[in-house]
Amino acid sequence: MKALIVVVLLAIVVTLGSAGVAMLRRRDDDKSRDTRMARALALRVVLSIALFVFILLAWRLGWIQPGGLPVVR
Repeated sequence: MKALIVVVLLAIVVTLGSAGVAMLRRRDDDKSRDTRMARALALRVVLSIALFVFILLAWRLGWIQPGGLPVVR
């Protein structure tokens, strides 16, 4: 379970990086650069939302338990 979450987080970082690379590259065709950057950022948003929903669903189904900090009294 944790491995899947880590893989999705890495995919989010990779898509963010690819959008940054697309933004910084100089080419004659600015429209294709903008399109690639927009698609990468849209994919990042979709992955982030999907990860959030997956974590909520996994918690609800009991697949994961919150660890949190211990309460000291």
